Amino acid sequence: MPEVSLAELKSQLVEHYRWLRQYGCNDSHSGNASLRWHNQVWVTPTGCCADTLTPEMLVACDFNGQIDEAASLDAALHLATYQNNPQAGAIFHSHDPHAITMTLDGQPFIPIDFEGQYYFPQVAVLTIDYADYLQLSPSMVAQALREHKVVIVRGRGVYSCAETVNIAYKWSCSVELSAKIAWLAAQR
Repeated sequence: MPEVSLAELKSQLVEHYRWLRQYGCNDSHSGNASLRWHNQVWVTPTGCCADTLTPEMLVACDFNGQIDEAASLDAALHLATYQNNPQAGAIFHSHDPHAITMTLDGQPFIPIDFEGQYYFPQVAVLTIDYADYLQLSPSMVAQALREHKVVIVRGRGVYSCAETVNIAYKWSCSVELSAKIAWLAAQR
């Protein structure tokens, strides 16, 4: 099977990132995404608008830690995750409203629906104080994503990691749907 080109991967990342906005998992300027290409990590720019993002706007960072100042605030977290997870090819951070709501208590999220139980019998929830977020989140999230497809940072959102852009996107969407089902069931 031929390798997908960098240009194709960048286009995929932007398209999937836009879908997170389109389907209510992010607002116009929230969340971030990245992909790994050999020794480079391509990250959404800080403060970017999902509606107007283009592949040319993605910011290149060196896999070994050189972060361009235009890269997302979470760029260090993305790099740490790739460094700790050699199979990772893409990462999404989304502000999934139901997933955030269902985990505000800081307890692990246990899906009640079939698909959620199949994919994530339990979703880890990390509590990171706002004042310590930039310092602690890279190592904490990277470590959690070594063992889980998704992790939720309490009050902040979902981080998903997978070998491909499409699968990382799937994990983000799937955990949000499971949380929405759990939230709806609690309203009965």
